[in-house]
Amino acid sequence: MHCIRFDGSFAGWRQHARELLQQAVAPHQISWSSDEDNSGLFDEPTLPLAVTPPDRTPRIPRQLLEQLQSAAEFRVDNRWSLLYRILWRVAQGDLAAMLPGDSDGSELHKRLKSVRREAHHLHAFLRFHPRTAAAGPPQFVAWHEPAHDILASASAHFAERMGQHSWLIATPEDGVYCDGQQLHYAKPCPVDWQRLARAQDDEGEALWLAYYGSTFNPARLNRSVLENSLPVRFWKNLPEGPLIPQLMSQARAGAQRNGQAQAVAHKAGKRIRHNTARSAGVSGNADPDFPR
Repeated sequence: MHCIRFDGSFAGWRQHARELLQQAVAPHQISWSSDEDNSGLFDEPTLPLAVTPPDRTPRIPRQLLEQLQSAAEFRVDNRWSLLYRILWRVAQGDLAAMLPGDSDGSELHKRLKSVRREAHHLHAFLRFHPRTAAAGPPQFVAWHEPAHDILASASAHFAERMGQHSWLIATPEDGVYCDGQQLHYAKPCPVDWQRLARAQDDEGEALWLAYYGSTFNPARLNRSVLENSLPVRFWKNLPEGPLIPQLMSQARAGAQRNGQAQAVAHKAGKRIRHNTARSAGVSGNADPDFPR
């Protein structure tokens, strides 16, 4: 058994995987562990590979390497074992390992989909908070708790949109800091970065909450769709997160009949009557009360 211990990065895994392929070491003969895993007194040492010239250099499609790099961001105990098993099969000529219909390929594409969705969650649900000019850089900070290791690859999205502003994103696992010119990635996330990201003091937050509450449409509330589009696990880190359960409760208590937020419904004005023609199924612009 070859016990391979590396730094936990895809580059480190790829280097070992290349050597193992050249030495024709089968997947069942390898045990993968990274520096991020908990180690103990009974961990087996890494065994050196036999120095024998490879019969041939394995040829791996570039598309597969890109897929394996993305799938490596999926947090699971056996992430490296699956990647090497697929790599081994493709190197042996079994290209079916890349397809969704294959057992290994199906798991690969499932992980790729989860990683892409988590990157979308980062882009959609991360909230930057401005800091005062006297506090110095970074100018904007954000705290996020992703389910997978997508920060390093997905944070370039913000570098393209924040211009020359300095900003910081911290997570429980890693962090990224942009000085306005260059991205700096750190894993584990420095404690100072985490402290900055979590100590949010946004003077404009009250205005944002007032806007969010006034534009909430109870008549269109669908709890299952809402929680699927905006998972509950992100609510605690969103400024509007504490408002959502309150607004949902108001909708169930009668705000859905008004079709608008409670604060707006109580204001003076004429309530628009429901269009009976449309609800009765009358087509076109015909008005049943209009004489013909």
